[in-house]
Amino acid sequence: MKKFFVLLTIAALFVACGDESSSSAPASDPSEESSSSIEKTNESSSSATVKNSSSSVSGDKSSSSVKKEDSSSSAVKSSSSVTPKSSSSEEVKRSSSSIVALSSSVVEPSSSSSFDKEFNGSLWRAGAYKAFVDPRDNREYYYIQITGKDTAGKAATIKVMAENLNVGEFVWGFEDQEDDSKIERYCYKNDTANCNKYGGLYQWAEMMQLPSRCNTESCADLIKPNHQGICPSGWRLLTYNDYYIVVHADNNEDGVKGTRAGCFGGSDDTGYSLVGTGIRTTEGGFDDFAEATFWYYPVEQSSNPLRASCNGMSRSQTTISLGYQTKISGTSVRCVMVE
Repeated sequence: MKKFFVLLTIAALFVACGDESSSSAPASDPSEESSSSIEKTNESSSSATVKNSSSSVSGDKSSSSVKKEDSSSSAVKSSSSVTPKSSSSEEVKRSSSSIVALSSSVVEPSSSSSFDKEFNGSLWRAGAYKAFVDPRDNREYYYIQITGKDTAGKAATIKVMAENLNVGEFVWGFEDQEDDSKIERYCYKNDTANCNKYGGLYQWAEMMQLPSRCNTESCADLIKPNHQGICPSGWRLLTYNDYYIVVHADNNEDGVKGTRAGCFGGSDDTGYSLVGTGIRTTEGGFDDFAEATFWYYPVEQSSNPLRASCNGMSRSQTTISLGYQTKISGTSVRCVMVE
């Protein structure tokens, strides 16, 4: 099993995937130049210091420099045999142009959706959320339209999932997602019930639907505009610019706090409803459930192709900076409609 670096839980303040140099939000999705160092010795007992610069997303209410230590432990326990809900024998083909026909009416969530209307009852009652079905496995997802300012300061509108993607065949946390003939997913603590409620966790190459070798070598030439990855047809992977729009939504007065669900220490002004999904560590275990969430972007770090662009969020965080993380962690995935 390969050994790599990963971020763990921090008690008090916590900033994940941090950039080590203080900077304002970039004018577009950067392709390099952040040198965050995130280290974890093991997931069963750890004491690590995560450093993060005083970082700002332009328009946030405050920025802070955080340095924190945590001695909490998260022992990986093996679970009983897990049977995935569905499996796929084919590679997902990328498409950046076709748009799935979506229902414009709000319907009650089916048992296949992880969406919880209690995350943001006011927006739910206002009819802000819409639903669509992923034809690959008939799983239902909810999405919301958000208008705000992009990294260039221009008005922008996106339609983005309000829950994490959950697609693919279950694999154990101690395995790499290296079967390129199908989509594979991790479930927190190897429990598919966690996938059903909080979404799957994916290594970078799996999220991108690129060959698994792309976790250990550069595949920058394979990254497409509006990169679909494991998103359904008509949808693409979330970018930093997309999340920036969410943070700077017209109705959001709480910055990054406004992107978190109430159960995750947020005000959820935006309806984006981030929850604490935790992470699959580079050692093959799991950590930070209910305390943090993490996600990759479809961008490599050009100076170190073993790392990819990412962000993370704790339940008490007030600022966020763009950083990089090793590609073999398992993180959540959100998708944006192609328009």
